[in-house]
Amino acid sequence: MLLNLPLILETRRNHALEHATIHLLAHKHPGKRMAGHSNPTGFFLLGNLTAQEIRESATEAHTRLNSGESGLAVHPGCGTNMATTALLAGTFAWMPLRGTKSTLWRILLIPFALLFAIAGYQLSRPLGPWLQKHVTTEADLGNMQIVDIVPVRKGVHRVVTK
Repeated sequence: MLLNLPLILETRRNHALEHATIHLLAHKHPGKRMAGHSNPTGFFLLGNLTAQEIRESATEAHTRLNSGESGLAVHPGCGTNMATTALLAGTFAWMPLRGTKSTLWRILLIPFALLFAIAGYQLSRPLGPWLQKHVTTEADLGNMQIVDIVPVRKGVHRVVTK
């Protein structure tokens, strides 16, 4: 299966570890802004944090994911949710307008486009987390290990895995 190709699987596992780490850091530092970006060799973590704070949370996240807490791999602030919402709402809004050439008809159809956009938005709410769980993350980390936490610059750390 495509999702289990080595580079994709490693990215999905790192994405799960990134989310779990952010969940734990957010619990320890309520209100602190954080973001992450995963790839096959680890993830970047953006936020005003120390390498030690990140190491502790990433290690705990790794342990908890390996213990079966797969819910930590799904995060409400994930780009998967945002992309799903934008794609569905935009596509649904476009549907009643497609094919209309008359400006008058487009104006008259705007309320329907808004209703369709709302329907797309509502459908995206459960779909985004489902896509995270089944497509963009993999909570089973296998034999993945955290190798290092590297400060890149102020507010940016690299979590290296293998």
